[in-house]
Amino acid sequence: MSKVLVITTSLRANSNSDILARRLIAGARDAGHEVEHISLKGKKISFCIGCLACQNAHKCVIDDDAAWITEKVMEAETLVFVTPIYYYEMSGQMKTLLDRMNTLYSSNYKFRRVYMLSVATEDGEHVPEKAVSGLGGWVDCFEKAELTGSLFCGGISDPNEAAERSGELQEAYDFGRALL
Repeated sequence: MSKVLVITTSLRANSNSDILARRLIAGARDAGHEVEHISLKGKKISFCIGCLACQNAHKCVIDDDAAWITEKVMEAETLVFVTPIYYYEMSGQMKTLLDRMNTLYSSNYKFRRVYMLSVATEDGEHVPEKAVSGLGGWVDCFEKAELTGSLFCGGISDPNEAAERSGELQEAYDFGRALL
């Protein structure tokens, strides 16, 4: 089975995306995967300054939590990003983390499969498209990796509503079980 890293990007305590991520993690573990979870809550992740020093030094010049998270990403075989959808896009903190992981380009990263679980108040097939496309753009920079799948849970408006939505909880669990 695979070494899976799940990164949750909502900064709200016990958010809907956190609730669904826990179900995804349970499904992945039940399927036999080794799963590690990192939440961006309480993490300090500064903006990339675009200096590209990381390409030669193989580490970022900014000393914050992005450095050790990048190390975890490099060692995982499968990545799952979990994000709320804000204005039809991934959370800002997720985008900032993706920007900061430039050191991975010149590394011997292990991940081959990348997935996204997204949650939004609005429902509709179009809602997660830009977020999925944004993650796909990041994945396209890694020739050995692919955006393997995504799951969108829409129409969840109240805090902790996901905990009461058995259909979405089951979908998240099944999504976790189906990770390669």
